[in-house]
Amino acid sequence: MTVVKGSLLKRFSPLASTSEQLRILEQTSVPEFQSTLNRHGHSELEAAEIKIFQINVGKVCNQTCAHCHVDAGPDRTESMTRDTAELCIAALSKTDIPRVDITGGAPELNPNFRWLVEQSRSLNRHVMDRCNLTVMYVKGQEDLGEFLAQHKVEIICSLPYYQERETDLQRGIGVFQRSVEALKHLNSLGYGIPGSDLILNLMYNPVGAYLPGPQSSIENDFKRNLARKYGVQFNNLYTITNMPISRFLEFLLQSGNYEMYMEKLVNAFNPAAISGLMCRNTISIGWDGRLYDCDFNQMLDLPVGHNAPRHISEFDVRLLNHRRIVTGRHCYGCTAGAGSSCGGATT
Repeated sequence: MTVVKGSLLKRFSPLASTSEQLRILEQTSVPEFQSTLNRHGHSELEAAEIKIFQINVGKVCNQTCAHCHVDAGPDRTESMTRDTAELCIAALSKTDIPRVDITGGAPELNPNFRWLVEQSRSLNRHVMDRCNLTVMYVKGQEDLGEFLAQHKVEIICSLPYYQERETDLQRGIGVFQRSVEALKHLNSLGYGIPGSDLILNLMYNPVGAYLPGPQSSIENDFKRNLARKYGVQFNNLYTITNMPISRFLEFLLQSGNYEMYMEKLVNAFNPAAISGLMCRNTISIGWDGRLYDCDFNQMLDLPVGHNAPRHISEFDVRLLNHRRIVTGRHCYGCTAGAGSSCGGATT
């Protein structure tokens, strides 16, 4: 099976345009996602009631991870302004959406991050922070753990593995040790401790071109090894499938694994995962205020469509609650195996 033309492979780079990434995905011989939905008795994918208000505050990050679907890093400049942040809070205040999910990049490096947390909590919304752990050692973030604990923010920490080699391979030398120290500090504040209301969850994704194993088994392995070796505790572990976009797409192409990986996703398509897809209960707001069905569509520059409002300034929860979802071949990543979402496996 010929999936990618050689000229595209040679031209692709981590900073390739989203249109070029979409062209690569379009030139695969795997079936269109919609045709697979139809074959399994599903018509057009539609959203259900929005339960999660996800704010991506930008691509600035203190790490440059090999798998990053955001293509985030210290050299990125995309960052949500206060004006856009205020539009987000204004829109949120007119709804009863219960959960606010703040992500990036390293969301804490956005100058409006703490304001967004404070404003969301003042509206009595549950707030989640997607933290890479090492950001706690960036200058000016020394009190980050205390701030999050004060506002009872749920922390979802990305940690590729419970061993040093695999984590540093994906994230950089020294990241694992600093991550463990950050987890210990969060434990000292009450995060992840039985009986505490401070929730500490971990996010796992495979280091390579394969699907994550059973979420419960991986969680047990992480809990046993982190507790035994480092005395670290946490509440839950979520698995997420690496999406064939951005840096991970580059890895697949350069390593010659793109054809195999796409076939693996298609062959593992699980119709039972559809009901739990994050696009069905989430609205994703980009750093510039544009609206997306999910964070992955955001990174491919695929805004909400089918006459739904496209910017946070036009936010209308009634029109967005049951919108038609924009799909593509990358969506196989969320429907493979046990399913994949920002909240882990969907089945």
